[in-house]
Amino acid sequence: MADGAVLSVFRVPPELAGQRLDVFLQGQLRRTSRTRTQFIVRNSAFDVRGKRLRSNHRVQAEEHVLLWRPPWDEDPVPTVVPIVHEDAHLFAVDKPALLPVHPTARYHRNTLIRILKDARPGEFVSLGHRLDRETSGVLVCAKSAECDRALKKQIEGRAGIDKSYRAITWGVPDPARAESLDAVVTPADDGPGAFRFERSLELDTEGRYRVKMRLGKTPDALSASTRFLVEDTRTGPGGRVYALVRCELETGRQHQIRVHLASLGAPIVGDKLYGPDESCFARAADGELTGEDLAMLELPRHALHAARLALAHPMSGAPLAIEAPLPDDLRAFWDALA
Repeated sequence: MADGAVLSVFRVPPELAGQRLDVFLQGQLRRTSRTRTQFIVRNSAFDVRGKRLRSNHRVQAEEHVLLWRPPWDEDPVPTVVPIVHEDAHLFAVDKPALLPVHPTARYHRNTLIRILKDARPGEFVSLGHRLDRETSGVLVCAKSAECDRALKKQIEGRAGIDKSYRAITWGVPDPARAESLDAVVTPADDGPGAFRFERSLELDTEGRYRVKMRLGKTPDALSASTRFLVEDTRTGPGGRVYALVRCELETGRQHQIRVHLASLGAPIVGDKLYGPDESCFARAADGELTGEDLAMLELPRHALHAARLALAHPMSGAPLAIEAPLPDDLRAFWDALA
């Protein structure tokens, strides 16, 4: 490899298995054309054994694709990462919004894993799961290889895992839409008015953006279910209604909460992909959001926060619940509403 080359690693989620490598990477690189992606693959793509990959390689679930490329300039990111729990085997952080967790097509140095490893030189640090760059909240890290294996096995299996998010939405989620969506809605025991929404998801192969998900249309769509509870509603300028919604994941599909809420008529405030204008997604990736875009989005990131993660401690088996309060930007937005 050339001096100073940058390694980016891309994990293949199950829902994207079977795609051509160039199609998969175009979706991950986002701002890159198909032709440019094919050039990158020819010159940069390898598997974990060091074997060069071709554009027509069919990616498999949980496969890791390695790209070796020249270094690039990166946007600044938040660097203060609060620790909300720590013991002898693991620790948990309250990840700030707009901080990517792992190296991506746009970020190599400015990532959560780099910040944590720099803060703990010589220590074992491994992220047990992921959060989207714009999502804030609880993220658990292992301090040993043994804990890392046990933690990831538990999270991937989802047995005994309780993930709770809070979202601020445009409008109130309407379970009455279920019939028109061919979805299943049932009461949930999370509180008065809580309901469980079940509707499969799959990659939107007809859309402009290869990272966008949609409600399932094919037999290969993956089952997805979320429990929702509207905690509060408020009114903004012009009479627009907003809701503060608790979202409990029963499955962990890509963009699950965002797609389910949008389908229920309540997209998340600031969502560039599932909100009022999906072309904001491309302009944001290019750093070209207009003043009109920002006014429409109302927030520079989507208003989704990982508020709580409960699980059995991966080493001791004791119950462990970790929480992160609603961050200042979302709290200020909510408090400004009537």
